[in-house]
Amino acid sequence: MEIDLLVVGGGPAGLSAAITAAELDHSVIIVDENPRLGGQLIKQTHKFFGSESNYCGIRGIDIAEILENKVNKLGITKYLESTVIGIYEDGVAIASEEDLRVVHPKKIIIATGARENMLSFVNNDLPGVYGAGAVQTLVNVYGVLPGKRALMVGSGNIGLIVSYQLMQAGVEVVAILEALDHVGGYEVHAAKVRRLGIPILLRHTIKSAIGNDKVEAAVITKLDEHWQPIPGSERELKVDFICLAVGLSPSYELAAQAGAKIVYIPELGGWLPWHKPNLETSVPGLYVAGDAAGVEEAVSALLEGKIAAADASNSIKENKYAQKLIETTQKELQEFRAGKFGKKIVEGKRKLYASLHL
Repeated sequence: MEIDLLVVGGGPAGLSAAITAAELDHSVIIVDENPRLGGQLIKQTHKFFGSESNYCGIRGIDIAEILENKVNKLGITKYLESTVIGIYEDGVAIASEEDLRVVHPKKIIIATGARENMLSFVNNDLPGVYGAGAVQTLVNVYGVLPGKRALMVGSGNIGLIVSYQLMQAGVEVVAILEALDHVGGYEVHAAKVRRLGIPILLRHTIKSAIGNDKVEAAVITKLDEHWQPIPGSERELKVDFICLAVGLSPSYELAAQAGAKIVYIPELGGWLPWHKPNLETSVPGLYVAGDAAGVEEAVSALLEGKIAAADASNSIKENKYAQKLIETTQKELQEFRAGKFGKKIVEGKRKLYASLHL
């Protein structure tokens, strides 16, 4: 099958890219491993920040529905519960439970998101140790509570938001641990959990999980200025599950398989595909967007998806509207990153572009 654009991943970046390309009159296929589109959006019950054009004040679950409706209205081809298993010179292989097919896109955008980081501590393989994203999926998508008393490790936005959502669902969050000497996420989220009475313990980490067949308690400890546990500061908390919100790492494997240059930029989440400001990788015609291009906010993913699609469109056939869209969206993204929490991303992107002497 010959198409203009293949989008791998149906989260905010992938949906934004597919919609943008279709609106620019291109044939588009979007592939996602899940039974419905939306990615991380379908488990986000909190309202978005940002501008009105980027769904400020709308909950993630509702944004997913808005974007999915646009995909359907534009007639974009969807391959759900499907996986891109390889990008080759003679085509892209897409596998599902029913079949294996090969498509021939002119351009490809990889928007595969990120995977959760884990943490090393004694008994971290006990049943009842979860990533925060997994807990969010269980609670917000499937309505399943992983336990009654939780310990959250990490006070970034994900840790704070999931703690608040767990309390809303009737779970007691006994504490939020943070290794830094300050809260990692937005103060508005921190204030909400504090109002619920959840203590945020700075300069603390988890030392071990306790239990035989499942988590029954956790041992936490204070950290000194060198990030080392302070002897004698340990204490035990009775919990039946532990939730880890200790960051994300870009899902770069498909881009690497396709031959893209992979670089290490800690500010962007670690290893990721090198890319230009237009999101094109070292492989001509292969783009990345969203968390696969550096872990950031969902709003940034929406904007990056739009930039990648507009640039891909313009490279297929020069289009003044696409060129203008790239310029205005890059400016909007720059403005979004201008705040306090965007400094790390800006520095990471600067290192990224400098890494191959752009």
